[in-house]
Amino acid sequence: MTDKNRSQWDLGRFIETLSYFEVIPFLNWIQQLIQGRPQDTQDRPDGGKNVGVILVAGATGGLGKRVVRRLLECRYQVRCLVRDIDKARSLLGNDVDLVIADITKPETLNALVMANIQAVVCCTAVRVQPVEGDTADRAKYYQGVKFYQPEIVGDTPENVEYQGVKNLVEASAKYLPQANKKIIFDFTNPSAELKNIWGALDDVVMGGVSSSNIQLTTNTAVFAGNVSTANSGGFASIRTKNFDPPFKLSGYTGVELRVKGDGQRYKIFLRPDATWDGLGYSYSFDTVANTWIDVRIPFANLVPVFRAKTVKDAPPLNASRISSFQLMLSKFEYDGALNPKFTPGAFSLEIESIKAYGEQTLPQFILVSSAGVTRPGRPGINLEEEPPAVKLNEQLGGILTWKLKGEDSLRASSIPYTIIRPCALTEEAGGKELILEQGDNIKGKISREDVAEICVQALEQSKAHNVTFEVKAGENRADSINWEKLFSDLQPDK
Repeated sequence: MTDKNRSQWDLGRFIETLSYFEVIPFLNWIQQLIQGRPQDTQDRPDGGKNVGVILVAGATGGLGKRVVRRLLECRYQVRCLVRDIDKARSLLGNDVDLVIADITKPETLNALVMANIQAVVCCTAVRVQPVEGDTADRAKYYQGVKFYQPEIVGDTPENVEYQGVKNLVEASAKYLPQANKKIIFDFTNPSAELKNIWGALDDVVMGGVSSSNIQLTTNTAVFAGNVSTANSGGFASIRTKNFDPPFKLSGYTGVELRVKGDGQRYKIFLRPDATWDGLGYSYSFDTVANTWIDVRIPFANLVPVFRAKTVKDAPPLNASRISSFQLMLSKFEYDGALNPKFTPGAFSLEIESIKAYGEQTLPQFILVSSAGVTRPGRPGINLEEEPPAVKLNEQLGGILTWKLKGEDSLRASSIPYTIIRPCALTEEAGGKELILEQGDNIKGKISREDVAEICVQALEQSKAHNVTFEVKAGENRADSINWEKLFSDLQPDK
């Protein structure tokens, strides 16, 4: 094509594209100056906030507040179920999502409380006032964890540890998503944040004249426009801004698209790095005109590419770090090959959702129980050699008996779970080596800090799915823990 016949290139749209995706900081500074928008107030998309909420029950307790802190540090979106919002604010701060509810009152576990939950961590515990006549044995052992006379009328072990847990399990079962899927983008109910994440990235960046956009309708997103091969172009695409932090999709097998296309072949890109022009992992998929289809894309089938050329020595995609997503209609496949279903001109691709799916199941309900729950009344147990919680189970309102019944209510549900039975909880610093066993025989102690870390790590471990285990701290410090290996020897509950 001669220069005389070339289409006019749109320099303004080129600069607008680079500015939207923050490629050149100076351009962003100029745009923010013109719009009166300081850079430090600009919202950045957050991968942790786009994969559902982690609901924490018992969030103001000694363990619960540590679980909340660790989840936030890992950039999860957290919602705390509390009874006293003023107390919760004083303990958890002003930046935490709080909802007022009570697990002993099932009517409070409503749609507002449970909306968009991805998983639940339950670390509730009975709290009561001390009474005159407490034994020295009990006082020394519990060191401020007061039993007997409830702070709130009705807070008995039966109501909290069993009936309350059962209520939370039953409510969660209604709202948790399908066990082996994680919603990444739900375009059937687009949020204000979602509207500011996706933007057009067309061949204008290389001199072409194709144009596209994304429009969010009531129930879908529509990627549409006009693709032209003029000026040696030939692609149109939409891409997300970089997520900070990235999406963590470890433990999943791939992504699943729900789309309705026009019969053409499109591409999806997953990018592990935040660099603008870096390595992308691509997959081409065909659509059926005017028909909704589900497209499953295993991570293992993604093709590493750089500027439409395959990168032979690239490592497999690191699914624990997905910085951006991109959808594209292109004249080319890879390494100069043509897209056999490409037609220049108008195009349209509707997207209902993008999800992660897994062949393995991750836990969706983490329940913190207690070591020793099976020992009261178990044949062969010498109560005098047991910790006070076991020895004094009846005097403590049958607390371990009710904890076990709470566990059973979770096992009887259809929710993938992890039940953690810590030995005696302490306020000591965490970071010790961890000893996990099954069979409810071990004794010892463990820091609340370490138990909180186990709760958070279990959410990403398929080996922790439908298992119950006891845990105590070892004598030595652990510089690092291989969590997959730690959970690997656990046997699923029968």
